[in-house]
Amino acid sequence: MEQWELIARESIRHTISTYNFGGDRGRLEELAAAFAPDGSLQIDDDPPLVGREAIVESLGRVLRVDPAPSFLHHHVAATHFRSVTREAIETSSYFQVLSDVGLDHWGRYGDRFVPVEGRWLLARRHVVTSGLSPDSFFG
Repeated sequence: MEQWELIARESIRHTISTYNFGGDRGRLEELAAAFAPDGSLQIDDDPPLVGREAIVESLGRVLRVDPAPSFLHHHVAATHFRSVTREAIETSSYFQVLSDVGLDHWGRYGDRFVPVEGRWLLARRHVVTSGLSPDSFFG
């Protein structure tokens, strides 16, 4: 493995945590900053949200559930680097989200990262929800 790849992999891990910490704290602009300017977020079979502004707007509506959770904690595990080139890196990860109800929902991320101004940002994230708690805030 070459040094550029080690740096890219660590940058991707940072981008994944930027997405999670931004979302957990309701700081959607921070979450959206994990995406390339024209990056897309697709949740299950919904149409993709393209661009940071569309991501913030749509997730803002999702987070305005009533009652709202008092906390969210995303946990990401087993990030597998499926394809690695200097132009793009594709990964798959498992996620779990904890909330007031305990395990709220869980699934997989299918991600494509691209280099943008010295960082590796999401060009595409496809969220596949595998399960929801019966009391999920997002079901």
